[in-house]
Amino acid sequence: MFLLGLGEILEEWTHKKSVGDLARSMSLNVGKVWIKTRDQEILVDAASVVPGDHIVIHVGNVIPFDGVVADGEAMINQASMTGESEPVRKEKGGFVYAGTVVEEGELTIEVKAVSGSTRYEKIVTMIEDSEKLKSAAEGRAEHLADRLVPYTFLGTGLAWLFTRNVTRTLSVLMVDFSCALKLAMPLTVLTAIREANAAKITVKGGKYLEAFAEASTIVFDKTGTLTKAQPTLHSVVPFGEEKEDDLLRLAACLEEHFPHSMAKAVVRAAAERNLEHEEVHSKVEYIVAHGIASYVGEKRVVIGSAHFVFEDEKCQIRPEYQQRFDELPLQYSHLYLAVDNVLEAVLCIEDPVREEAKQIIRELKREGFTKIVMMTGDSERTAAAIAKQIGVDEYHAEVLPEDKANFVQQEKEAGRRVVMVGDGINDSPALSAADVGIAISDGSELAREIADITVGADSLQELVYLRRLSKEMMRRIHVNYRAILGINGSLIAAGVTGLIQPTTSALLHNTTTLALSLRSMSWKVPGEAGQE
Repeated sequence: MFLLGLGEILEEWTHKKSVGDLARSMSLNVGKVWIKTRDQEILVDAASVVPGDHIVIHVGNVIPFDGVVADGEAMINQASMTGESEPVRKEKGGFVYAGTVVEEGELTIEVKAVSGSTRYEKIVTMIEDSEKLKSAAEGRAEHLADRLVPYTFLGTGLAWLFTRNVTRTLSVLMVDFSCALKLAMPLTVLTAIREANAAKITVKGGKYLEAFAEASTIVFDKTGTLTKAQPTLHSVVPFGEEKEDDLLRLAACLEEHFPHSMAKAVVRAAAERNLEHEEVHSKVEYIVAHGIASYVGEKRVVIGSAHFVFEDEKCQIRPEYQQRFDELPLQYSHLYLAVDNVLEAVLCIEDPVREEAKQIIRELKREGFTKIVMMTGDSERTAAAIAKQIGVDEYHAEVLPEDKANFVQQEKEAGRRVVMVGDGINDSPALSAADVGIAISDGSELAREIADITVGADSLQELVYLRRLSKEMMRRIHVNYRAILGINGSLIAAGVTGLIQPTTSALLHNTTTLALSLRSMSWKVPGEAGQE
C-alpha cells in the first residue's frame, strides 16, 4: 500500500513538473526588438518595452506583444492563435496578437500588453489552471481492492463465529479478492496501452482510455485536424476563351515571386501539371493584402482578391459569364485573374478536407458519440461548407482559444464527458480542459505536451480504433471484475461449508488469478487501426 501511494505521488509530481516546465519554457524567445522613435529605429531589449511604445515588425518576424497597428499593412499568419489557415490582412487600427507572424509587409504597432498579459501567455495560464482543476476533479478514491480488505477480515470473523472451525475459517483468508483485482485489472489497462502504442497511439494513462470509452461529445478543430492545413488549388474556372492551362500558367508566372501560401498553391499546381512559364511580363507590382499587377506586352494583368480586382482595378465580368460567376462554390477561397480590366479566370483554393473525415464522423457516431462538433477560427462561410461536407452535428466559426475551452467546460457542466481533438497552440486550452485531450502527432509541440493522447497524423481512423480499444478495455475490466467476485466468492463458500480444503482453495485461487491475468494480457480489438 505504501509503495502504491508513493507511486501515485511520484506520478502526480512528475506530471505537474512537466506541465510547469512546459509553461515556463513557452515563451516567444524574442530578445531584441526595433523600437521606433521620431526619426529612427533603435534595437532594444524586449524586456525594456512598455505599453505605449511603438515597435517595428519586419516581414518574417514574430510579433512579440499584443498591440494595435499604428502604421503600415501586412498579411499576418494567425494559425497558431485562431486556426485560420490563410493569412489575415492587418492595417492601421487593427489588433495583432503576440505569437503571430508577419508573412508579408511591415508593421509599426503600438504595444498594448507586455510580458505576462498577452493573449499568448494567457493561454499558458489557462493550461496551468486547467491542469490543477483536472487533478482536483479526477483524484481517485481508494482502489476497490483496498476497500475489500476489511470485508475479508469481517468474513473471517463471521466464519469463525458460525463454524467454530479453524480450518473452515482459514478458507476465507486463503482466498483474497484484492490480490486478483490488483493484478488482473492493471494488466488489462497496460495491455490496452500496449495495443495503442502498436497502432502509433500514445496514451499517457489508463484513466484517459476509460474516459474516452465513456465520452459522448467529441470536439474537432478544423485546420490541421479535419483538414490538412495546406492550401491547394482545386480548380481553374475560365471566364473567356482561354484554356485553363494557359490561365494557370499566367497566374503562376506572377505568383511565383511572392512567398504567400496561396501563391505557393498556384505555383505548385502549375508544376504538377508540367506547365512551364516564361518571364514574359514586366516588373511585378505587389499590393499588400490585395494582389499583384503587371504587364504582358501591352496588356495589364492583375490577380488577387475580389476587392482588388473589382473595386480597385474596376475589372468587369463578361455578361455571358455572370451566371457562372454567381455559381462559384462558396467553400473555396478565390483568386481572381483579369487581363485589361476583364475577368479571365477564378482560381479556387481549398484547404482540403481529409479524405477519411466524413467516414470517420459516421463511424464515431456508430461507436456511441452522440454529439460531434467542429470549431474553427475560419469564416462562417468556410466553416458551414466544411461542416455540411463531413456531417458534424454542429459547428462554431471564428472562435478564439478561450471560446473552445469555454465550450468544452459548458459541455462538462451539462454532465457530458468530452473529447477534444486538435493540433495547434490555439487548441491547447481546450485540450487541457477536456476529459480527454487528443493531439495530432505533427501538430504544435505545445498541443502534444498538453494532450492526454497523441495519434498519428496520416489518418483519423486511429480515433475509431481508439474508441473500440477503450470500450473493449472497459468490457474486459467488467468481465474480470465479475469473474473475480464470482470465482473467489464460490471458493470461499466451498471452503467455509467444508466442500474443499483451504489448501485446495488457495491452489484454485492462485490458478484462476494467474489465468485471468494471462487472459488480460492476450486480447486484441476486433479490426486494426487504419482499417475497417
